[in-house]
Amino acid sequence: MAKPADDLVFVAAIAGAHGVRGECKVKSFTGEPEAAFGYGPFLDGTGKVLFTPKRWRVAKDAFVVAFKEPMTREQAQSARGTKLYVPREALPELEDDEFYHSDLLGLKVQSLDGSPMGRIKAIHDFGGGDLLEIVDTPDRKGAWMIPFTAEQVPHVSITDRLVTIAPLEEVEGDKERDEASGE
Repeated sequence: MAKPADDLVFVAAIAGAHGVRGECKVKSFTGEPEAAFGYGPFLDGTGKVLFTPKRWRVAKDAFVVAFKEPMTREQAQSARGTKLYVPREALPELEDDEFYHSDLLGLKVQSLDGSPMGRIKAIHDFGGGDLLEIVDTPDRKGAWMIPFTAEQVPHVSITDRLVTIAPLEEVEGDKERDEASGE
């Protein structure tokens, strides 16, 4: 039976085929990357079972996974880009100040004074902690990022689908350089 999309959490994606035996390279997006394979079968976005992990091993930048479902190399390669979901109830309980990235995507963003600041497009971690990528900010072209810290993001309401931010103040050197260049 298919589950409503709200009950599913995106945890991994197939990055392509590995070898000739139908194994896949899988990129995990869970806090503990190997944990993605212990949450049960992977589902598609509608809740239909796609693949059940049988064994996996760490590879250079992903995992090499053999699934219980038989797969040829060609089938594994054609599955590239497939998003893998699990039911929300299969995941561990979160602390009050923890959030699944998939729950944050699309949330409206406002400043401390309630001014609209756009919406969350993505969450990135380049090694220094999570960054929220914000788009559709009034009077601003393109995307920008803010650290996902309690200081910079003091309030998150999944229920209200709203995030309140305290944007970083402009760095003095940047402001002086902008004024000197006439920007």
